[in-house]
Amino acid sequence: MIFLRWLVQLLVLLIHGGWCGVAPSPTDEGALRTGHGEHGEPGHQEPHKDSYSTFASEFLESRYLSDDGEDLGYPFPTAPPVDPFAKIKVSDCGVTKGCIRYGKPGCDAETCDYFLSYRRIGTDVEFEMSADTDGWVAVGFSSDKKMGGDDVMACVHDDNGRVRIHHFYNVGQWAKEIKRNPARDEEGIFENNRVTCRFKRPLYVPREETLVDLHLSWYYLFAWGPAIQGSITRHDIDSPPVSEHMISIYKYVDVFMPSTAYQTFNSPLCLLLIVALTFYLLMGTP
Repeated sequence: MIFLRWLVQLLVLLIHGGWCGVAPSPTDEGALRTGHGEHGEPGHQEPHKDSYSTFASEFLESRYLSDDGEDLGYPFPTAPPVDPFAKIKVSDCGVTKGCIRYGKPGCDAETCDYFLSYRRIGTDVEFEMSADTDGWVAVGFSSDKKMGGDDVMACVHDDNGRVRIHHFYNVGQWAKEIKRNPARDEEGIFENNRVTCRFKRPLYVPREETLVDLHLSWYYLFAWGPAIQGSITRHDIDSPPVSEHMISIYKYVDVFMPSTAYQTFNSPLCLLLIVALTFYLLMGTP
């Protein structure tokens, strides 16, 4: 910082001394006339305060340096910060929006293996999705519980760190991207190894094979998995979860679906084994 101050002072001296070849400003000429008589005799010279060099030095010292010599950085204003992604509220589930949770009992949008919410906003439906993945998370609208012929909305995390909403159509087990994307007001974030997004799409649409009317009830297919260079690949699990019943966009439910790790103890065979083992331990060996 001492070197910078010395450089500013040297610049001022050079400009005042004429070494920099700077032509005198109108104010400089007025100061020269004041300093001499009509015939060039030396007269009283007023102190010069408005020269370009004085302005430059004052600007550098006031904008770049503080009183104690600390560098204040770039003096011009920067762009306003981008609004952060608003967290998904699970307290609204079953009240002002419908929710489906898949994973550990009691999980929320930040801890479930998969999370989906939906709510009507005028003539639109707003969806929120989140999954424990660094690739993509999607929901499909199906007339049955099987993949094939389904309208799919997916949030994809690309190599630039952005999360974009894509529209797909399932052809068998393969997802074909559709150029016509009904999503709007989209936003997404990749944080804590989770892809989370929010978007709207119209409630009513013209009848088309790849785009369904959401005012009708559909089975919801839930899927997530890795992505390569912004393109989705096969989902993480062999049998992605499906809603047990058709979901109506007009009915706000809060459904929990235990993941595979928590379904074991609910199977009839496992319960029978637990009962038999408990009876054996209580009664003892014969």
